[in-house]
Amino acid sequence: MINKKLKDFLNKKVDEYNQPFFIGPDPICIPHFFTKKQDIEIAGFFAAIFAWGNRTTIINKSKELMLLMDNAPHEFCLHHSEGELKKLLHFKHRTFNPTDLLYFIDFFQHHYSKYDSLETAFTNSMNKNDTTIENALDGFYDYFFSLENVPKRTLKHIASPAKNSSCKRLNMYLRWMVRNDNNGVDFGIWKIISPAQLVIPLDLHVARVARHFGLLQRKPTDWLAAVELTEAMKTLDKNDPAKYDFALFALGVLEKF
Repeated sequence: MINKKLKDFLNKKVDEYNQPFFIGPDPICIPHFFTKKQDIEIAGFFAAIFAWGNRTTIINKSKELMLLMDNAPHEFCLHHSEGELKKLLHFKHRTFNPTDLLYFIDFFQHHYSKYDSLETAFTNSMNKNDTTIENALDGFYDYFFSLENVPKRTLKHIASPAKNSSCKRLNMYLRWMVRNDNNGVDFGIWKIISPAQLVIPLDLHVARVARHFGLLQRKPTDWLAAVELTEAMKTLDKNDPAKYDFALFALGVLEKF
């Protein structure tokens, strides 16, 4: 049971960081450069997938990729020419290389030629009574890699609960797309997935803070740990547990708590 003092402290931190000033130095700034829904989805996806390591580098590499896509990622993915693809052959971010990028673009072209939104890629595998997005993430992994000639090296860039990953980057992306409040940070443009189904984006920093406060007992920082922490946050707000990502991330990364 979370005591009132801790509850009030975490709620205060959510209110403090769930504000427009949070956007600029965070990878979420990348999709905020766009207004078209599909551009927001694609730009946000790349920014989330790139989100490990230094935040400034993540943002700069995401901006570089968007520029290579003429700052119109949806149009680029659907209607690029061979010559336009060649512009991407020198793009690299850490272990993400042109082979990975070209497959991602193939997937987006495949998906958006059939569907209006990337939300469908996650929700087609959900069940009516799912309490979390576990099935959504596992289904997305299978669907994302359903095209022919998947490069084996690219598999590592998409996580799934079935592989017991915490799925930090995908959970963060889903938070961006699904959470809907009036604070202007998260987009809330997806309506099939409920904020109540979201899972806390768990990395080593968030896990360290959560364990300090007794919110997480499991030692491995994996999918089961992410679910355990989310269940603890649901005791504070069952309809929007992922909002506590603002508090836990800020305490771990920004405040070095």
